[in-house]
Amino acid sequence: MVKFLGCHPPLGELRSSKHSFDGWLPHLNQADVIRLLKQAACALFAIWAVVAEPVLAAEAPAVGPTSAAAVGPDYRIGPGDSLQVYVWQNPDLSVTVPVRQDGRVSTPLVEDMLAAGKTASQLARDIEKVLSEYVRSPKVNVFVLVAVSALSQVKVTGQVKTPEALPYHEGMTVLDAVLAVGGLTEFAAGNRARVVRMVDGKQQEIRIRLDKLLEHGDMSQNIALRPGDVLLVPQSLF
Repeated sequence: MVKFLGCHPPLGELRSSKHSFDGWLPHLNQADVIRLLKQAACALFAIWAVVAEPVLAAEAPAVGPTSAAAVGPDYRIGPGDSLQVYVWQNPDLSVTVPVRQDGRVSTPLVEDMLAAGKTASQLARDIEKVLSEYVRSPKVNVFVLVAVSALSQVKVTGQVKTPEALPYHEGMTVLDAVLAVGGLTEFAAGNRARVVRMVDGKQQEIRIRLDKLLEHGDMSQNIALRPGDVLLVPQSLF
């Protein structure tokens, strides 16, 4: 409810000791004229407020994060990504930043923080730790706006229709990757395919019999992929 400061009681409450209500208009004194003008101004302002309120509310800009890219919670941030750092109730600290080639980002009060290799949730918690020195109980969300990180790609190469690097998504399997690149070529040695994976800095190879998977439905060959995996399909020897 809006309270209009300076508004006076209705005109019927005008005080006049010399005239009845029916005959006061031609004989208003200066105080009554001022009161009348104030009441008219208040009435006009009340009408304007009722009419303008929904219009002003509709035009008010929405505050919140920009739409994020379609990445899973396991997506690993890397150089070239674009991030939105959203600090709740602190718009001056909420920014959109690129991940530099050194894998770091800088935001207000947080300089040169390593982002590469972290999930959005992990980066948000690390930013909160730094901001807690300046802001009481900061709440941070990090959104990936543009996802181009090689750290969260699965590369499919060799004898496939369209070799390419695929964006990793949660639950991605070998079959998902093969179908995404259009399948195998006629020269592919599917049963000699392998997944190359880095584990604790060491390269591992997992043999995959793609022909058994694609032609016979052997789902034991449909292993789950991880960010950074490389699926290699060699050429048949004859």
